[in-house]
Amino acid sequence: MDNNPVTETLPDSSNAEDNEPNVEMPSHTDESLPAILSSAPATPKADNKTPKITVVLCPVGGAPIMRQRKWEVDCTQTIGFIASFIRKKLTLQKSDSLFFYVNQSFAPALDQSVQNLFDCFGSDGKLILAYCRTQAWG
Repeated sequence: MDNNPVTETLPDSSNAEDNEPNVEMPSHTDESLPAILSSAPATPKADNKTPKITVVLCPVGGAPIMRQRKWEVDCTQTIGFIASFIRKKLTLQKSDSLFFYVNQSFAPALDQSVQNLFDCFGSDGKLILAYCRTQAWG
């Protein structure tokens, strides 16, 4: 048995698996996106001021697939922050439409906090957000 922490690997399927590593989202929207991304620690740090929430991003329909699907997000962030992060990650223009759905059922407002959505709709310690380029559900 190997005691090494989980290493980042590219998923070869589009299913969200629990063994995927979590990666922390930056707390601001900087133009140098690759430089500010880092792997999340295996255990939370005791000196961490704001708790993190695991967000699983699932593409729907013809949406581009992100290589990393699990992200650690500050609980104070909003869906608007996640939307701008995904736009940069997928190199979408501001004019390109992008829709989000919580648990494949409803579209949250962009000013909705991640903490509130997690408290109401989180399951198994994760918040599942579907994203797509065209409207998919209600």
